[in-house]
Amino acid sequence: MSATSRYRYLFSPLRIGPVVVRNRIVFAAHLTNFAEDGLPSQQHADYYAARAAGGVGLIITEEHSTHPTDWPYEKLIHGFHRTVIPGYRKITAAAHAHEVPIFAQLNHNGGQASSMFSRLPVWAPSPVPDPMFREVPKAVERHEIAEIVAGYGTVAGYCAEGGFDGIELQCSHSSIVRGFLSPATNKRTDAYGGSLPARARILLEIIDSVRDAIGPERALGVRICGDELIEGGSTLAEAVGVARMVEATGQVDYINTSIGVATATLFMIEASMSIPPGYALFIANAIRQAVRLPVIGVGRIKDPVQAERALAEGHCDLVGVVRGQIADPDFAAKARAGYALHIRTCLSCNQECVGRMGLNRWLGCIENPRTGRESVRLPEPRLRGRRVIVVGGGPAGLQAAATAAQRGHHVTLYERQPRTGGQVAAAASVPSRAEFLDVVRNLAAECQRYGVLISTGVEATAESVRAESPDVVVLATGAIPQPPYWAAGNSRVVDVRDVLEGRAEPAGQVVVVDDLGFHQATSVAELLADRGCTVEIITAGMVVGQDLGITLDMETFNVRAHAKGIRQATDLVVLGMAGADGEPGSGSGPDSGGVVLTLLHHPTGESAQRQCDWVVCAVHQAPDETLWQQLRAAPFEVHRIGDCVTPRRAHAAVIEGHRVAVAL
Repeated sequence: MSATSRYRYLFSPLRIGPVVVRNRIVFAAHLTNFAEDGLPSQQHADYYAARAAGGVGLIITEEHSTHPTDWPYEKLIHGFHRTVIPGYRKITAAAHAHEVPIFAQLNHNGGQASSMFSRLPVWAPSPVPDPMFREVPKAVERHEIAEIVAGYGTVAGYCAEGGFDGIELQCSHSSIVRGFLSPATNKRTDAYGGSLPARARILLEIIDSVRDAIGPERALGVRICGDELIEGGSTLAEAVGVARMVEATGQVDYINTSIGVATATLFMIEASMSIPPGYALFIANAIRQAVRLPVIGVGRIKDPVQAERALAEGHCDLVGVVRGQIADPDFAAKARAGYALHIRTCLSCNQECVGRMGLNRWLGCIENPRTGRESVRLPEPRLRGRRVIVVGGGPAGLQAAATAAQRGHHVTLYERQPRTGGQVAAAASVPSRAEFLDVVRNLAAECQRYGVLISTGVEATAESVRAESPDVVVLATGAIPQPPYWAAGNSRVVDVRDVLEGRAEPAGQVVVVDDLGFHQATSVAELLADRGCTVEIITAGMVVGQDLGITLDMETFNVRAHAKGIRQATDLVVLGMAGADGEPGSGSGPDSGGVVLTLLHHPTGESAQRQCDWVVCAVHQAPDETLWQQLRAAPFEVHRIGDCVTPRRAHAAVIEGHRVAVAL
């Protein structure tokens, strides 16, 4: 059986108006923060070129702003300036070099924005403030609506001059058009408010304006929100009605879909691994049944089998695969060639894609250190065929080994545990985080393909490493749990890793101390609650698991925590601890009666106490520097990477593993 015959639908061509795509995989629109002073950059061109070279059927770029009042974040493409055209031509030429069509998405974010950058009032259909930006927008007047409509036409014309093969109108998760369509944000009583046809009037006018600007030889699509998931918002029935109106214009060639609102329900647009794959396909399915236009389905589709199934089951005609191709630009080519298992599968962790964007940094990927850096050429190896020893089989060591072997070196990796994975294996042992293990699985598979010799269950010592007389040693020995100063050696005070790795089994009433603000505390709290413990998480921060907001895991965690009875308490600092009998440091025996924590509520200076059976600490670790100290003066190159330099998150480990291997 050939590779393509395994995918009956995925690699079949499809006509989208005047454009023919060679397969059904779409690199759909998503923000990148690559713009420079409002202009598309070389970083854009190289980023899209990598996915075009990787065999994708269609690329749809990130949004291009259509009006000066629309500037919701710093690094937005200001499509309303003619100066964008040279950058557009670089982007389209980069995609066309690989015979891949590329469309531009046009948008005005409306009330989902701030005046911070533009210094102009935010425009919206009605003065309804967005829950995230919390700024009352100006209700646009009739002449301003005409200005908005004309702006879409102007930018579409610039895109046509810039070589784009089509235009997509964003009317979905962050758009003034969605604001008009939604009864939650459109309170108008004129011709643009009230009934659904009236609320859709601006969309139909924009379609006419854009079609006039681009002519019949370019494709035109509309992206519709199927359900805003907010009180009084647009529903699926209304989305289907809008799709029918769009088709009836005779001007539109396809419909794209989405779910949620990019501020109130953003966690459902760029869903993390806690949301099932394909979760939004019901929207594409409903719209596809109502129209004859090709429909794009989306919703955390991360491998070609899921994409093929979405097509085979009739949910959609094309499949949006975004994070899957952020992680691996060769997603389509590998699937088509029969090497689907070689795809670097997206984790849906949201740490470096969504997370970096939320911190106003350009887009990256926890698994792919080249994402966003495609324009940076890698140096040639200083010497080929060097004998490299890597100590440690976590993500840092595995990435270093895979990259070094790929670049022609002879690599041996030693891992003292029975399997590779390091702390990632512990983190992924929690059911809601199981997909996180893919980063290790993907890297271990790459090591195998490139000929890395992996020895697990082997403790590398300074003597054993020296005995092999390597050319290079890369230390990725990780970090060691470090009890907080107030623990005083009490056996009922344990680290998160002690629980996840099976060295401790807390029972009864458990307090989890969250000093890290990420998945460590929340994951172990859920695990213990599932085991029947009564759990409370306390943190010195304003929010438990504060950084979960960056990765869009906060909402789903809180839903699960409420269902599991997990209590949360904030602004509390642990000052000390005593045994349940009141003696400091007592209660350390196996049959002890638990502990009492002394807490400071730092905003008020008041003290409090918590009595519990166990305390589980999500606190900072210490780097494991033992081998580094023993080998740093060795007669061969010695490098250290990842947590043994200083403990951080997995993306730092992967980046440093790649960086050190490239420098060999």
